[in-house]
Amino acid sequence: MQHVRIPDDRIGVLIGAGGETMREIEEKAEVRLNIDSETGSVEIEAVGDPIAALNGPDIVRAIGRGFHPDDALTLLDNEMRMFDLVDIDAVTRNQNDLERKKGRLIGETGRTRELMEELSGASVVIYGKTLGIIGSPKEVDVVRSAVDMIIDGAPHGAVYSYLERQHNEMQQEGMGYHEFNDGGPATPEDADIEFTVDSDPDNDGVEFEEPET
Repeated sequence: MQHVRIPDDRIGVLIGAGGETMREIEEKAEVRLNIDSETGSVEIEAVGDPIAALNGPDIVRAIGRGFHPDDALTLLDNEMRMFDLVDIDAVTRNQNDLERKKGRLIGETGRTRELMEELSGASVVIYGKTLGIIGSPKEVDVVRSAVDMIIDGAPHGAVYSYLERQHNEMQQEGMGYHEFNDGGPATPEDADIEFTVDSDPDNDGVEFEEPET
């Protein structure tokens, strides 16, 4: 039996309308959920296949960190799927620094986060003080590296170039990646993002302004 605590505003998402989401998780992950709606504490007990039940806590954690239940349940698709969490707050100096780094990770109208998803194949959610990732080990590693680059102050252009290189490598290796409606692989052009790399280290190298903190 394991215990997971989730934010108050995610309890309703975990339960779902009339308890539908909770029942779906219990059925597919073969667990029993005991949810304390006052404290956000979730007790997870395996009731069937112990291997499937191992994913129960991560499914709950993922929903608690902003993922849609359908995305969280993809952790059951195969044994290579995994959930990872980046604590943005742990690498910031203060609240203003936190908001600035979140703004860089999200990008204008969410484009940086979307490009991380499209070129890695992983699902990426920024919620509160964390960035969550669901994908294969390789996909998660690619997003992790891109996030580290952005947090460390790398120009967005350099990060996008890195993501595109990794995308091309995964495509050549025959690994999973996102496709658009025309069946072609994702590219920065598909995501409608234009960027330039500036050799000036004091210039962020992107054509849009970062959100104000």
